[in-house]
Amino acid sequence: MKPTKIVCVGRNYADHAKELGNAVPNPLSEPPILFIKPPSSLIGLDEGITWKDGLGECHFECELSIQIGQTLKDADEVQARAAISGVTLGLDLTLRDLQNSLKKQGYPWERAKAFDGSCVLGDWLAPDFITDYKNASYTFKVNGETRQTGETSHMLFDVIGLIAHISHTFTLEKGDVVMTGTPAGVAALHAGDQLEMTLDTQLGAVSWKTFVR
Repeated sequence: MKPTKIVCVGRNYADHAKELGNAVPNPLSEPPILFIKPPSSLIGLDEGITWKDGLGECHFECELSIQIGQTLKDADEVQARAAISGVTLGLDLTLRDLQNSLKKQGYPWERAKAFDGSCVLGDWLAPDFITDYKNASYTFKVNGETRQTGETSHMLFDVIGLIAHISHTFTLEKGDVVMTGTPAGVAALHAGDQLEMTLDTQLGAVSWKTFVR
């Protein structure tokens, strides 16, 4: 299923917001920060990551990603949970220098987040691979070194609540993807880097690999 859109969540881990010097959202009084990547941002694991020269550093952001299996609009959490058709890990790639420049000028920063090749997703697993969406974990390695560790229990906005909330703003269509935010540890990628994402749940662990061209 090809998505009509990829809905991404910003600053869903307090440690990541702090490492970039951003304010930490208050989930009791503020809505989650949302932005969209288009289908053209998707690339396969075997294609390798690249970005255009002159745009500065490209940072990795590893995220738990959810596939939606049916149209979802104004949903409650029960409906949101039932609509999940797949789970995987993905990379929300960010042209950090360009993003910072655009933010300083008060401009939108889609150029830094939604460019061609800015979204890399692992193969989809059955939704019941995660039995408890509030207690899943994942790791991201660069050249064999662990750079990010994500615990869904540390999210400011939990996965199911996020999906329900998003459906009140954007109708989620069959095949759409929700990327749920990244933990601390983001940093620049370099040519030749070997990347590995591993999702750990009560049912076991699954890994996906890709590389930087």
